[in-house]
Amino acid sequence: MFRRYPGLLAALALVTAMSAAAQDFPRTPKEYLQRMDTNGDGKVDEAEYVRYMSQGFMRMDVNGDGVIDANDGPMRPGARPIHLDEFQRNLIQQFHKLDANHDGFLNARELAQPPR
Repeated sequence: MFRRYPGLLAALALVTAMSAAAQDFPRTPKEYLQRMDTNGDGKVDEAEYVRYMSQGFMRMDVNGDGVIDANDGPMRPGARPIHLDEFQRNLIQQFHKLDANHDGFLNARELAQPPR
Protein backbone atom coordinates (compact mmCIF):
# COMPACT_ATOMS: atom_id res chain seq x y z
CA MET A 1 0.00 0.00 0.00
CA PHE A 2 2.78 2.46 0.92
CA ARG A 3 4.58 1.69 -2.35
CA ARG A 4 1.51 2.81 -4.29
CA TYR A 5 1.21 5.99 -2.21
CA PRO A 6 4.72 7.08 -1.19
CA GLY A 7 3.47 10.32 0.37
CA LEU A 8 1.09 8.44 2.63
CA LEU A 9 3.87 7.14 4.88
CA ALA A 10 5.27 10.65 5.32
CA ALA A 11 1.79 12.03 6.02
CA LEU A 12 1.13 9.32 8.62
CA ALA A 13 4.46 10.06 10.31
CA LEU A 14 3.60 13.77 10.43
CA VAL A 15 0.12 13.14 11.86
CA THR A 16 1.58 10.76 14.47
CA ALA A 17 4.21 13.30 15.50
CA MET A 18 1.64 16.10 15.70
CA SER A 19 -0.70 13.92 17.73
CA ALA A 20 2.06 13.00 20.18
CA ALA A 21 3.02 16.65 20.57
CA ALA A 22 -0.59 17.68 21.12
CA GLN A 23 -1.03 15.00 23.77
CA ASP A 24 1.97 16.38 25.65
CA PHE A 25 0.53 19.91 25.77
CA PRO A 26 -1.34 20.79 28.99
CA ARG A 27 -5.00 21.39 28.22
CA THR A 28 -6.31 22.86 31.46
CA PRO A 29 -5.03 25.28 34.10
CA LYS A 30 -4.90 22.34 36.52
CA GLU A 31 -2.58 20.45 34.14
CA TYR A 32 -0.33 23.52 33.81
CA LEU A 33 -0.21 23.78 37.59
CA GLN A 34 0.70 20.11 37.94
CA ARG A 35 3.54 20.45 35.43
CA MET A 36 4.95 23.60 37.02
CA ASP A 37 4.50 22.47 40.63
CA THR A 38 7.74 20.53 41.03
CA ASN A 39 7.50 20.26 44.82
CA GLY A 40 3.88 19.01 44.75
CA ASP A 41 2.43 21.56 47.17
CA GLY A 42 -0.51 22.43 44.87
CA LYS A 43 0.71 25.90 43.99
CA VAL A 44 3.42 27.46 41.85
CA ASP A 45 6.05 29.74 43.33
CA GLU A 46 8.14 32.23 41.39
CA ALA A 47 11.10 29.86 40.91
CA GLU A 48 8.87 27.04 39.62
CA TYR A 49 7.13 29.43 37.22
CA VAL A 50 10.39 30.83 35.85
CA ARG A 51 11.95 27.35 35.54
CA TYR A 52 8.95 25.96 33.62
CA MET A 53 8.45 28.99 31.40
CA SER A 54 12.17 29.13 30.55
CA GLN A 55 12.11 25.68 28.94
CA GLY A 56 11.05 27.08 25.56
CA PHE A 57 13.91 29.59 25.66
CA MET A 58 16.35 26.79 26.44
CA ARG A 59 15.11 24.74 23.49
CA MET A 60 15.46 27.72 21.16
CA ASP A 61 18.97 28.51 22.45
CA VAL A 62 20.53 25.85 20.25
CA ASN A 63 24.15 26.62 21.12
CA GLY A 64 23.43 27.01 24.85
CA ASP A 65 25.08 30.41 25.29
CA GLY A 66 22.14 32.02 27.12
CA VAL A 67 21.22 34.20 24.14
CA ILE A 68 18.75 33.62 21.34
CA ASP A 69 20.33 35.19 18.30
CA ALA A 70 21.22 34.45 14.69
CA ASN A 71 23.66 31.76 15.87
CA ASP A 72 20.64 29.72 16.97
CA GLY A 73 18.82 29.94 13.66
CA PRO A 74 17.06 32.39 11.39
CA MET A 75 15.66 35.47 13.09
CA ARG A 76 13.13 38.03 12.02
CA PRO A 77 14.90 40.90 10.22
CA GLY A 78 15.72 43.65 12.71
CA ALA A 79 15.13 41.41 15.73
CA ARG A 80 17.58 41.94 18.55
CA PRO A 81 19.13 39.09 20.51
CA ILE A 82 17.26 37.97 23.64
CA HIS A 83 19.32 37.21 26.74
CA LEU A 84 18.14 34.60 29.24
CA ASP A 85 18.46 36.92 32.23
CA GLU A 86 16.30 39.58 30.52
CA PHE A 87 13.78 36.94 29.51
CA GLN A 88 13.59 35.63 33.08
CA ARG A 89 13.23 39.15 34.55
CA ASN A 90 10.19 39.56 32.32
CA LEU A 91 8.84 36.23 33.54
CA ILE A 92 9.21 37.38 37.16
CA GLN A 93 7.27 40.56 36.38
CA GLN A 94 4.58 38.47 34.66
CA PHE A 95 4.41 36.13 37.66
CA HIS A 96 3.69 39.03 40.01
CA LYS A 97 1.04 40.42 37.66
CA LEU A 98 -0.68 37.01 37.58
CA ASP A 99 -0.49 36.68 41.39
CA ALA A 100 -3.84 38.42 41.90
CA ASN A 101 -4.05 37.80 45.66
CA HIS A 102 -0.37 38.72 46.19
CA ASP A 103 0.40 35.63 48.25
CA GLY A 104 3.59 34.82 46.32
CA PHE A 105 2.09 31.76 44.63
CA LEU A 106 -0.04 31.01 41.58
CA ASN A 107 -3.02 28.71 41.78
CA ALA A 108 -4.83 27.18 38.80
CA ARG A 109 -7.24 30.13 38.55
CA GLU A 110 -4.42 32.67 38.48
CA LEU A 111 -2.54 30.62 35.87
CA ALA A 112 -5.64 30.69 33.65
CA GLN A 113 -5.81 34.48 33.59
CA PRO A 114 -4.64 36.20 30.42
CA PRO A 115 -1.39 38.14 30.75
CA ARG A 116 -1.87 41.76 31.85
